[in-house]
This record gives sequence, C-alpha cells and structure tokens, in this order.
Amino acid sequence: MDSSGLGVRRGLAFVAPALVLIGIFLVFPALWTLYIGITNYQLTGPASANPQVVGLDNVVEAVRDPLFTNSVWLTALFVLFSAVIGQNVLGFALAWLLRSTSPWLRRTIEGLVLLSWILPSTVVAFLWFAVLSRDTGTLGLLLGSPETSWLVQYPMTSLIIFNIWRGTAFSMLLYTSALAAVPPSQLETARLVGASGRQTVRDVVFPHIRGHVLTNTLLISLWTANDFTPFLLTSGGPNHQSEVLPVLIYRQALESGQLGYASAMSLLLLLGNLAIALVYLRLLRRRA
Repeated sequence: MDSSGLGVRRGLAFVAPALVLIGIFLVFPALWTLYIGITNYQLTGPASANPQVVGLDNVVEAVRDPLFTNSVWLTALFVLFSAVIGQNVLGFALAWLLRSTSPWLRRTIEGLVLLSWILPSTVVAFLWFAVLSRDTGTLGLLLGSPETSWLVQYPMTSLIIFNIWRGTAFSMLLYTSALAAVPPSQLETARLVGASGRQTVRDVVFPHIRGHVLTNTLLISLWTANDFTPFLLTSGGPNHQSEVLPVLIYRQALESGQLGYASAMSLLLLLGNLAIALVYLRLLRRRA
C-alpha cells in the first residue's frame, strides 16, 4: 500500500479514465500519423484504398522540398518575433507598468487585453481582415493610404503583429503573478539606492522570475509554432510568402490530398517542438 492509503489497484482505478482518454485522443492519433507518414497514403485514388509503405521517402522529400524549407524559415521568424520577442516583451511591460496603476485602470486594460485572447480565432481573424484589407480597411483609411493591401504587401509582418496582439494576454497574466512574488523590500532598496527601472528589472526582478520567463517562452513558442490562425488571414499567400508549417501541412493534406507526405511534415514539426522543449527544460534544470 502506498503512502496515500489507496493502494496500487485503487490508484490505477482513479487514473484509468484519464489514461483511456489520453490513449484515444492523443496516443492513437499520434501513432496513426506516424504510420501514414511512412506510406504514400492519399486522400483519393488507388493509394487511398491500398497505401504502400515507402519508409523515410516522405521525410527525405520534405527536407528537399523548397516549400518545406521556406515554411520552416517563416515559422522560425513567426515564433521568434511574435512570441519569443513580441509577446514576451509586451506581456512583461504591461505587467510591470500596471502594477503601480490604479485598480480600475488596471482592470480595464487587463480586460481589453484578455478580450483579444478569449475571442474565437475566426472572429479575431475577421476583425483583423477588416482592419488590414484594401480600399475599405480601417488602417489604410486612418493612414491615408486605402490602396495599400497590408495582407498582400506585408503578409508576415501583418501576421507577426496580429499574433503579438492576440497572444500577449497569457504572458501578461503569467508575469503579473510572477511579479507579485518579488519581495517588495528588495524593490524598495533598489529605489533608495537610485537604481533605474532597467537596472531594477535586470538585477532584482529577473533573478526571481527567471523560471517564469523560461516557462512562458516555452509555452508561447510551442503554441505559435503550431498555430493555424494565419491560414484564416492569408491562406499562406501570396506566393507562399506567409505559408508557415501548419498551413503548409493543411494544404498538402487536404488541398493536394497527400496525406502521407503531410504526415511526414507533421512528424518533422513534432520533432522540432520536442527539440525546443528539451532546450528550455535544460535551461530550467540549470536554474535549479
């Protein structure tokens, strides 16, 4: 019998429903994707009824495919500028500035930031399409250049700004909680010795919230790398200029019908996510 007094059998009985759900909705789809990734499985045609095992041919083809390498590069830019830099910096800045404001102003700003996060992706994408579209777009009219089609002329820049606006709420909430754990006495000491705001953040605040920074960066990086919302704004265009990996995988699977090939790309994306997670976990261990 374990220390909780339940015993092994009773303990397993309690977790069995969760394990069953994980197996059905997570493990089985992952194994199925892994299987069809080594086949020539297609959405239609003879290969849909009788797929043949092709081994690692799909992986080799993906690595050599200019569209795949282009998507990897665009995904890296998307994650770096919209998540690692954009959401991190803006989320911390909001949390740092709002801690000294009046309660009603803090609640108002937090509510507005949270609104962009909790709205459905389709609604948010439609709002931004209305803002950035040509001729009748709000941004073009405000800047006096209604002829500018922002999503066509600056697709990745538009997606990066959109994702910063959309996802900053999580970073703001996490850093707000983290800053509450910083000892006020140390902040007051830094103020009394004449430390600037930048010095206070670097020498006093950051050592206390370093673990939160790493955790936040890991989560928003993974979410952004797997985000499908860009498809709703640009569909990967124009001319593949905003075709991040989730969009490319979708188009290969459902538009081109190459399910096996798309699954191999999904496997490579999964391996990339695991590599990112391992890097952050190693950094967390060093902190410990």
